[in-house]
Amino acid sequence: MLDKTFTPADIEARLYEGWEKGGYFKPGRKPKADPYTIVIPPPNVTGSLHMGHALNNTIQDILVRFERMRGRDVLWQPGTDHAGIATQMVVERLLAKENNTDRRSMGREAFLKRVWEWKAESGGTIVKQLKRLGASCDWSRERFTMDEGLSAAVRKVFVQLFRDGLIYKDKRLVNWDPKLLTAISDLEVVQKEVKGNLWHLKYPIIDGAPGEEIIVATTRPETMLGDTGIAVHPENEKLKHLIGKHVRLPLVGRIIPIVGDDYADPEKGTGAVKITPAHDFNDFDVGKRHNLAQINMLDQFGKLDLKGDDFVAGVAPSDELSKTLAMHGLDRFEARKQIVARLEEQGILDKIEPHTHQVPHGDRSDVVIEPWLTEQWYVNAAELAKPCIAAVEKGDTVFVPKNWEKTYFEWMRNIQPWCISRQLWWGHQIPAWYGPDGKYFVEETEQAALSAATAHYGKVVTLRRDEDVLDTWFSSALWPFSTLGWPEKTPELKRHYRTDVLVTGFDIIFFWVARMMMMGLHFMKEVPFHTVYIHALVRDEKGQKMSKSKGNVMDPLEIVDSYGADALRFTLAAMAAQGRDIKLSTTRVEGYRNFATKLWNATRFAEMNGVKHVPGFDPVAARVTVNRWIAGEMARAHAAVTKGIEDYKFNEAAGAAYQFVWNVFCDWYVELIKPILSGTDEAEKAETQATCAWVLEQIFVMLHPFMPFITEELWQKTATRDTWLIEAPWASYTGLGDAAADAEMDWVIRLVSEVRSVRAEMNVNAGAKIPLVLVGAGKEARRRAAQWEAEIMRLARLSSIAFEDQVPKASAQMVLDEATVALPLEGVIDFAAERTRLGKELEKIAKDMGVIDGRLNNAAFVAKAPAEVLEESRELRAGLEARKAKVEEALKRLG
Repeated sequence: MLDKTFTPADIEARLYEGWEKGGYFKPGRKPKADPYTIVIPPPNVTGSLHMGHALNNTIQDILVRFERMRGRDVLWQPGTDHAGIATQMVVERLLAKENNTDRRSMGREAFLKRVWEWKAESGGTIVKQLKRLGASCDWSRERFTMDEGLSAAVRKVFVQLFRDGLIYKDKRLVNWDPKLLTAISDLEVVQKEVKGNLWHLKYPIIDGAPGEEIIVATTRPETMLGDTGIAVHPENEKLKHLIGKHVRLPLVGRIIPIVGDDYADPEKGTGAVKITPAHDFNDFDVGKRHNLAQINMLDQFGKLDLKGDDFVAGVAPSDELSKTLAMHGLDRFEARKQIVARLEEQGILDKIEPHTHQVPHGDRSDVVIEPWLTEQWYVNAAELAKPCIAAVEKGDTVFVPKNWEKTYFEWMRNIQPWCISRQLWWGHQIPAWYGPDGKYFVEETEQAALSAATAHYGKVVTLRRDEDVLDTWFSSALWPFSTLGWPEKTPELKRHYRTDVLVTGFDIIFFWVARMMMMGLHFMKEVPFHTVYIHALVRDEKGQKMSKSKGNVMDPLEIVDSYGADALRFTLAAMAAQGRDIKLSTTRVEGYRNFATKLWNATRFAEMNGVKHVPGFDPVAARVTVNRWIAGEMARAHAAVTKGIEDYKFNEAAGAAYQFVWNVFCDWYVELIKPILSGTDEAEKAETQATCAWVLEQIFVMLHPFMPFITEELWQKTATRDTWLIEAPWASYTGLGDAAADAEMDWVIRLVSEVRSVRAEMNVNAGAKIPLVLVGAGKEARRRAAQWEAEIMRLARLSSIAFEDQVPKASAQMVLDEATVALPLEGVIDFAAERTRLGKELEKIAKDMGVIDGRLNNAAFVAKAPAEVLEESRELRAGLEARKAKVEEALKRLG
């Protein structure tokens, strides 16, 4: 007998351990079946489970459990990412706390040894958390982006791409973090709104009219020291006559040209733009087009670096230049103050305007990022992107939702070289060794590099290895094939590549999805996955992004502790509509916890009424109308759930399952069979018990991908079975569905539902039993009413059912097919008072709608209000509109 209450904590750990011990997560159990493969987006080894992980992995687990039950040979390949910057920072903070030291004091070898120790001690947190969610990965195959096999794959790929001419060194601008002292990717840069200034500066033209000046504006006046040009749009009527002339750069004396370039917007600012090629990404491109000098006037710490020969090249000595050179070593923000003061003193500062703008910050260091000119390793991404674009155009890989293909194409067709080197210690050290003259040798091993160097120099030389490591995304780009054993030709690689679907967020389409496409097509000559499913963001209940600073973060493990893993999983699935962010609240999770409880209680009720598994039972053979009806409803629900999962419409699949289990099975079928289960017709009772047991088993199967724990527990507790539910076959039905039974039960349900609705609208006391009169009912309606009289009276709380030719006075009316259903309410409610109550409610609804309409029709409000506020207002209005219709219908019923 099932326990009286369902307690998730009592079953989850036990069942998960059973699945793991039984080997149910491993591929190979069905060697002749078609493979189905997903590679997990590897979470950072430093990470803890957040709600985005919970959504992402719930969707993947739904897919793999579904396909496992459908008979596929499933591999869900797990693993974690070494997370270069994040891990290095964690360990550096730990070192400072433990013994007040840092990595540079320790040296590289000792530091890396400590990182590996930390990884062994604390690096598996998120894996344990994913298990609590129910993730059915094959953990015996867990990989790490810096394990021995994946490291070998990284070295081989780097060397091969270098030999193919697709990896090279270049001096370009990067996002430079002056605190962490490394280049970082765009994904590691966050834009913060800053209240700053726009400084307007007057640059004197040396070959124009006497006293002629050109005004430029900047938010970073310190960078003027690196200016090597000024851009004006070629069609700028006001300024185009200055193209080809020159200005003398204040504070330095450098002579710089005025060039014509489309980058300068005539309608923006002064119409002229100062060009600092070494410290701005757009200026870098302008500088390339016009062959402007690239002068790096900052060092790696964000301090002025003015000692280089390029800074003073061609500049005549002067007192102003000497004062400027004396600023060498000043912090960039202190330099800004001094430069502005000098410009103001000399009358060069035209004006200062308050200016709120977006400033790039490091997401981990929280310091202002500098575009900085430095030599790094790059991948020729434009060349690798060509076959990736073609693959999506041909449909070899498809995006779901399809609109994300546009985002993918826009980025791939305008792709920039990919900077793959990082100035860190933790990561894949670049396999390049430098000779005494700076020539580099790229090989998989030091021995191979030494051999190549000896052949080049004609003698043995000492080599120095490149100290930089590779961008974390480089090793992640190999994930779909490196985790399967590449470069070795393993059986797993042959069987499971290409993978079936990648489940990920939109924010890493560029950083990860596109790069996996590049590496997969280049090295495997095949796309890495057929489908890319892009899921939405999980926001708070008001639609705001979760963040610690807002205090609105929901911890998935706390939710699991309070409501169970199944409730959280089902909530996320039920809200995972394509292209729509999830607005999560504990109220929703609690609602789906109640859903789990409802299923538990319904199963327990069935068990208490003799419902048990009947081997070989065939619902097609059922003869009782309500049983034939529920079997057809089960088949239709199952088909809807199957289609929803197949189409990646998880909300529709979950919704179909919920609607059937709660609204059809529990609310109607269980209620309608109670008289049969307590009756004396043994044949009817036996069939109903067998049908109910069969439907419950189909529910367990149908719900298992979404709610694996409760369904597995109920599956095992309700019968002795040959297999665990996790590998039970996904159902396939034929011959179910009876039009006559469907029509009859639909009539009964609609009648009871209409009566209940009218009772609620008319404010009829819940305990009051009222008469029902059918007017103009045909022969079939009369038969149905007689057949189901006891059930209708019980469920609708009626005192009688009668047939008349006229509608009794003071009746609430509704139409049911050819008949009019009348509820005589004289003496039950006060008609006049009820009309007054409903009239007042209509007035309040109109007033509330007027307030909302006032907001939504206000262009200024709509322009300024956050998207979540507008959406909430529209939802409130839709709810009021629906309520208005119900109240108006209630008034109409009163006559």
